[in-house]
Amino acid sequence: MSSSQFLRRALACAALACASVVLYSVWPAPVPAAMKAAKDRKVAAAFTLKDATNANVRLLDYKGKVVLLNFWATWCGPCKMEIPWFIEFEKTYRSRGFAVLGISMDDDGWTAVKPYIAAQKINYRVALGNDQVAQLYGGIDSLPTTLLIDRDGRVASLHVGLVNRSDYDNEIRQLLASDKRAGGDEPADPAARTESR
Repeated sequence: MSSSQFLRRALACAALACASVVLYSVWPAPVPAAMKAAKDRKVAAAFTLKDATNANVRLLDYKGKVVLLNFWATWCGPCKMEIPWFIEFEKTYRSRGFAVLGISMDDDGWTAVKPYIAAQKINYRVALGNDQVAQLYGGIDSLPTTLLIDRDGRVASLHVGLVNRSDYDNEIRQLLASDKRAGGDEPADPAARTESR
């Protein structure tokens, strides 16, 4: 190898190292959400949507269960990675008072979602989301967005983007193990107050 070839390779390696350092320093790293203390949790916004059979899906119907509420879409790569985990969580923890609820944000609606549910053998309930529900949750700007909701209907954690399977699993187990109820606030939807009593 000539000295000019060596110099070019050394410069290329140095440039690559510098680019890596710059990217590492500006690229946002996913930060695991810490579960909020029960006293600091806010009530999850009430909503009613339709599932694939056109039946109503109301978040209030899940009170008393730990809920993994997942906003996703069929075109979302990270969503596709998480769905098998959620299928497994539904199988593993359903008998302990746990439920996964998927909210699809697909613009093509059931035309895209129904075949995907069948192909992936999704074993949990899926509803079709809309802009109103997205706004209830502060505007869903990134998919996946996943909330873990405690038995009292309060948001225990919020995850935006792909999260480690073990993070979800640990949080689910913590919430299922917690027998203590937070109590307090009424549901965010005034009409839901009468429905929940």
